[in-house]
Amino acid sequence: MNDVIENAKNHFEKLVREQLNRIENLKKGADWIDYTTLKPIIIGVAGGDGIGPEITKHAEEILNFLLKEEIENGKVEFRDIEGLTIENRANLMKAIPDESLEQLKKCHVILKGPTHTPSSADLASGKWPNLESANVSMRRELDLFANVRPVKIPEQQIDWIFFRENTEGAYVLGSKGIRVTDDLAFDFCVHTKQGTDRILRLAFDYAKKTGVNRVSLVTKANVVKTTDGMYLNMAKEIAKNEYPEVKFDDWYIDIMAAKLIDPARQSEFKVFVAPNLYGDIITDEAAQIQGSVGTAGSANIGKRYAMFEAIHGTAPRMVETGRIKYADPTSIIKASAMLLNHIGFVEKAKRLEMALDICAIYEKKLKVTGRDTGAKGEDYAKYIMEALQDPNLEKKWNSYQK
Repeated sequence: MNDVIENAKNHFEKLVREQLNRIENLKKGADWIDYTTLKPIIIGVAGGDGIGPEITKHAEEILNFLLKEEIENGKVEFRDIEGLTIENRANLMKAIPDESLEQLKKCHVILKGPTHTPSSADLASGKWPNLESANVSMRRELDLFANVRPVKIPEQQIDWIFFRENTEGAYVLGSKGIRVTDDLAFDFCVHTKQGTDRILRLAFDYAKKTGVNRVSLVTKANVVKTTDGMYLNMAKEIAKNEYPEVKFDDWYIDIMAAKLIDPARQSEFKVFVAPNLYGDIITDEAAQIQGSVGTAGSANIGKRYAMFEAIHGTAPRMVETGRIKYADPTSIIKASAMLLNHIGFVEKAKRLEMALDICAIYEKKLKVTGRDTGAKGEDYAKYIMEALQDPNLEKKWNSYQK
């Protein structure tokens, strides 16, 4: 018994030391990157696994179309990031291979397809080893502390934006739990004052600057009293002392999951902020309300780097059944619009969002179903580019808003 407890203590001590060292780095801080000073702005493209390379190439084609002039004059450069396939990561036993991480760090922003994280079934069958999520690892290595996801459904008066903390919470030590005995297992949830503060401020700043002036915090602080309790207490202090003009309320994750599908309440919500796990849950729910997880894009924001991705998985069944060319690229194309906006091409981002709305919501001349009953991803990307070339794009989009 004493040996078992000592091993657990040593394991936990190592984790505590790692996190204390991380806090010291957080305290040093960093300045936000200024994209207007960069030439070129380097966009890394990582296809990932499964349907990832297929949908990513369609998004990259659209970005190349929109940024043709900037590429020609050296303002923007695209680079392919190799090595993030599950086969390569499993062979090297690395969530992100060192060479791939080095390539990523030479970019300013990254467009990334989905990457497979081995499941418990994979481990049991021996198909893949126990690898940490490439996403979790990338967010930590590049300090992409904010996952930002917008959801809009005009006919339901839904205009939501979610700020999910990315580098802490229940996921950051997801592969570092401990099986103390056959009867006892622990996983860990980590929150720091510094990590909590910066995600809360990002959400409140957005609400204030956009004039939305409504922030809803999502926790389970009534049960998870220490870590979630810290989130709630800090949010209350920041709201009261620094953002008095912003209406603040807090919700528990279970009731928030219910209220998101309550027609009487949906239009009241505006800006959400949540720890990692709860943010993951409600952003997927919100995407499903919008249409499906394939309809939402995702931004992962840090002060030095930013990564934009589809929010769905690698869809291995589509690969196995030969349906990869019918995979829906909507999510990663929406992420591409977020990328454009982030690096300063606001008007190009707006046009891409309009084209997506017209093609996916209003005209629907082509529909991607994931099967041969619908359009191929390649044809859908061409449809969007045709919409982008329409000189009356904005006028047409405005007509649908009435």
